[in-house]
Amino acid sequence: MKEVARAVAAAGPWPVQLRFETGHTSEAYVNRQAWRKASLAHCPKHPRGGCSLARHGTYPRKTPVGTRIARWYCPESHTTFSLLPDCLAARLPGTLDDLEAVVAVAEQSPSREAAANGLRLDIELPGALRWLRRRIHLVHRCLTVVIGLLPDRLAGCLARVTEVRERLGQETVLMALRALTAEQLPHLPAPLGFSPAQTRGGDPTVAFQQPMGPDPPPRGR
Repeated sequence: MKEVARAVAAAGPWPVQLRFETGHTSEAYVNRQAWRKASLAHCPKHPRGGCSLARHGTYPRKTPVGTRIARWYCPESHTTFSLLPDCLAARLPGTLDDLEAVVAVAEQSPSREAAANGLRLDIELPGALRWLRRRIHLVHRCLTVVIGLLPDRLAGCLARVTEVRERLGQETVLMALRALTAEQLPHLPAPLGFSPAQTRGGDPTVAFQQPMGPDPPPRGR
């Protein structure tokens, strides 16, 4: 992982993610190439102007296939900004709807093992469990924070996708919650918000590593 750490140091800090409010599904975003219409009115680092902010092309995301993200660069602050559409998860592959569906399945399954077996047929159970646990942890952490931010709507609600869906009366909620917490997104954790990934002890390699120890014995939810 030393090579990864050196590459990160050379590339500078992670791009700052900003919300791109489109209302598109991921399919519509790709089909319409909506990133071409993305615009940034002013530099977040220099809201009064005075910098050389300029469009800095796009970068691809592996999923959904064909997705590109528009970005800008401010030379004065050495900062790159990217506009992430509401349909996509932050700092995690795929869409918010797909991520939400995975966690909802896990919440309603008799065990995480059963959910993992059904969701990831392409890999063995230990790997599927690690994949599933990470997504459950990230989404439940986001919901815990959001419930505290929206007491008028979610007071007393459990931090579970199924519970929040029922409370809000919606079939899917993560995209809706990104809109409801728009002002707090820079400080909310991924995959809902855009807060940078945290590392332990200042080690830039930590955020890139998956736990490598053996899984604990199988257990229920």
